[in-house]
Amino acid sequence: MRLNEPRMLVASISVFVWLTGDYFTMHGLLYDVKPEFRYGMSALGFGIVIFVIALNPLAQRSSGKRDRST
Repeated sequence: MRLNEPRMLVASISVFVWLTGDYFTMHGLLYDVKPEFRYGMSALGFGIVIFVIALNPLAQRSSGKRDRST
């Protein structure tokens, strides 16, 4: 489990970036604020990409650093 802790931390932070981007995207759409919408969409995309990269099990498997809990 020790090998996965930094990845979990990065994934948790990326979820908060994702949610913040979601908020700014909806706020920009509702109140027709184009810069807020653009920055919200970029934060949303960035958060999703980092989340997927951080928790990708295939990357961990190919590098030989699988978590051995037994």
